[in-house]
Amino acid sequence: MSDFTIIFRSLTSRLFSTVTTVATVAVAVALMLVLLTMREAGKKAFERGSGDMHFLVSADASPLVSVLNGIFYANPPRRPLTWERYQQLQRAFPWTYAIPTQLGDSYLGLPVMATSTEFFTRFQPNPGEPWSFASGRAFEKSFEVVVGSSAAASSGLNIGDVVYLTHGIAQSRQLGDASANEALHVHRDFAYTIVGILAPTGGSHDRALFTDVASTWIIHAHDVRKKADPAITTTTEADLTDSDRKITGVYLKLIAPPGSSIPTNFQQVFDMLRRDSSITVAQPGQEIATLFKIVSNIDRLFIAVAAVVMLSSGISIMLALYNSMEQRRRQIAVLRVLGASRGRVFGLIAAESIIIGLVGALAGTVLSIAGGFIAASALRDRLGLVIEPDLNPRSIVAVLLASIVLAALAGVIPALVAYRASVSRGLRPLG
Repeated sequence: MSDFTIIFRSLTSRLFSTVTTVATVAVAVALMLVLLTMREAGKKAFERGSGDMHFLVSADASPLVSVLNGIFYANPPRRPLTWERYQQLQRAFPWTYAIPTQLGDSYLGLPVMATSTEFFTRFQPNPGEPWSFASGRAFEKSFEVVVGSSAAASSGLNIGDVVYLTHGIAQSRQLGDASANEALHVHRDFAYTIVGILAPTGGSHDRALFTDVASTWIIHAHDVRKKADPAITTTTEADLTDSDRKITGVYLKLIAPPGSSIPTNFQQVFDMLRRDSSITVAQPGQEIATLFKIVSNIDRLFIAVAAVVMLSSGISIMLALYNSMEQRRRQIAVLRVLGASRGRVFGLIAAESIIIGLVGALAGTVLSIAGGFIAASALRDRLGLVIEPDLNPRSIVAVLLASIVLAALAGVIPALVAYRASVSRGLRPLG
């Protein structure tokens, strides 16, 4: 009888114990691989969101808050910029674009960004990749709406649909959650028409709706006027005053030399803008890097927890084999009588442990693929971020080797018990 046959029969004779131990190892390995995979994939997804802009200007409390609000729609900015201030920024330097943005409204919990047509003609959500439309076109006039790909999928909006925007964003962003939205004001005096559905970009903009900034000024000015005079039925752009024209951010890109993405006056312009205490200036790429430095401490904690789970799976292997030694003393004694040396018996038990660890690690790798797609789907639905859970071969090899080493170490004590087992005691009648 070959060693493999002996090991196979030993494992299958304790099938429930074997399966549960393998499952414990698989969960531990899957957890570690998912954490390692999602960490890198998540960073790439966040880097996609800022597009090709150089600066983001707002009146938020800090550059990081500005990026989270203005690009990733974390919260509506609380402090606006005047249109006059925007025009001053626009004239200050030679820009490739200076795109105004206004956040604060929503539709079924999805953020609505009011902006200019340059958002679709100049700004690129991924550098080198301009916007493309799955259907329809960009807005060309007030009260037309373009819908991001994720927002269209979750809301069911299509070309030609008519919608009414909500002032503010509900804390609960579950679509159709009436209780979360009933306290918010709906701009029912002005209907918007869906004219375009964007193709996926893999960034945060996929979960937003986009409309003309003038229409946003109109609906909010109308609400103010209606409180003073309920008889007012409409407000046009001609009725707007300077106080009505407010924005919450500006996407800025400097003119760069041909073949370069970084202009020669980049640092000079950044320093000059930062001297203005009335605005907050952010470099999106730098702020995203800062965010991941902050998150890295928590990230290390999660990985440490996963490592502890892997260690506990090794302990489970040891306990499963150790507890089976008393039941297997006769088998071990018979092997010894048939000529098996102590070293061979030690090797058989150690091999069982390694096989359990290897099978569990392979099952965990397969499980991590499913877990990665589940996590990516949740992030896409919640944040609109497209994360590609691509397993790093080096991470897989490292985790597999760690699992095998842990399994081998876990098998040492049961193998020593088998090594030291007495033949005469093993051949005594049971009971």
